[in-house]
Amino acid sequence: MRGWFRLTVGLLAVVLGALWTVSGLGYVEGSVLTDQRIWAAVGPVLVLIGLVALWFGMRARRRRG
Repeated sequence: MRGWFRLTVGLLAVVLGALWTVSGLGYVEGSVLTDQRIWAAVGPVLVLIGLVALWFGMRARRRRG
């Protein structure tokens, strides 16, 4: 159960981080995040956190078999 949770949270973090990054860089129009450089910096950090969560989730799933 723990592996699935980590995989889900990790995937969500990667998708949100990517969205925040492209919004912060101004590629997505009509958002309060558009052209806000802070989101262009926070987005990649969230993507990295998501990738770490995905890695831990995959490790947990492999150990359980």
